[in-house]
Amino acid sequence: MTETNISALPDLTKEYALTASQIADFQQNGHILLRNVASSDEVTAYRSVITNAALAYNTEKRALAERDTYGKAFLQIMNLWRRDEGVRRFVLARRFARIAADLLGVENVRIYHDQALYKEAGGGPTPWHQDEYYWPLDTEKTITLWMPLVDASTEMGVMSFISTSQKLGFLGEFAISDESQAVFERMIAEKNLSVKPGVDMAAGDATFHYGWTLHNASGNSTETMREVMTIIYFADGARITSPTNSYQENDRRSWLGGLQPGELATSELNPALL
Repeated sequence: MTETNISALPDLTKEYALTASQIADFQQNGHILLRNVASSDEVTAYRSVITNAALAYNTEKRALAERDTYGKAFLQIMNLWRRDEGVRRFVLARRFARIAADLLGVENVRIYHDQALYKEAGGGPTPWHQDEYYWPLDTEKTITLWMPLVDASTEMGVMSFISTSQKLGFLGEFAISDESQAVFERMIAEKNLSVKPGVDMAAGDATFHYGWTLHNASGNSTETMREVMTIIYFADGARITSPTNSYQENDRRSWLGGLQPGELATSELNPALL
C-alpha cells in the first residue's frame, strides 16, 4: 500500500459515545456488544488492508483435517500492526482505545498485541477459555476488542460469554483445547453460570471482554470465511509478572519486548494510545 492510500484511510479518531449504563454493564458482566463501532464505510476501507496482510503473513498451510482443535478453530496472525502501515492505522486507532479505557475505568491503555482470527469455512469451534491465562501482566484491567470485518451470523462462529466469570479470576492451567472445553463446560453446569449466547453481528460491530471472562465461539458451518480482527489492551501502569507457563514466557519475549518481571510493560511493542 502506498503512503497516499494509507493517508486516505479513515482516521478513526471520532469518539464513540458510551453511556454510563454500558460501562456499568460491562464492568458487571465482563463483556459487552457495541453496535457500529466502525461504520460500514470505515470497515469496508480497512477490510482489504487487514485481510491482505493476514493472508500474506499466514503460516498455516495444513488442511483442516490435519490440524488439532486449536488449529481448526481459526487462522491466527499476530501483531500485523508492526508489519503493515494500513493495519497500524486501524490497530492504534484512538476511537477503539478510548472505548477500551472507558470500559476499564482507566485514563490510558497500552496495546498488548493484535490478532487476525479468520475462521475458515468448515472451521471448528473455539473452546471455552480465559485469555489472561496466556498473559504475564499484574493487572486484571485487560480487555479485548473483537470485530468482524464481514457480517457474521451465528452459524459463522460468533462469541459467547459467561457473564460475571471475570470475577472468578484464574480458573486453572487450561490452554485452548478439548480439555478446556470439557473442564469449563462441567464448571458452567456445576456452578449454574450464565451463558450469554452469541448473536448475529454486522461488520463493524464489536464485542469487548475482560481477560478473565470465559468465552468461546462455535464452528463455521457456512461457506464463507469469518474475518475478525482483534486488539488486546491493558491499563497503563501494569508490570510484567514472572511467567507461570510456557505461553506467558513466549508472550514476555514476543509481545512485551523481552522486559523482565517487575518492569513496567512499556516496551516499544506496547505504546500508550491516549
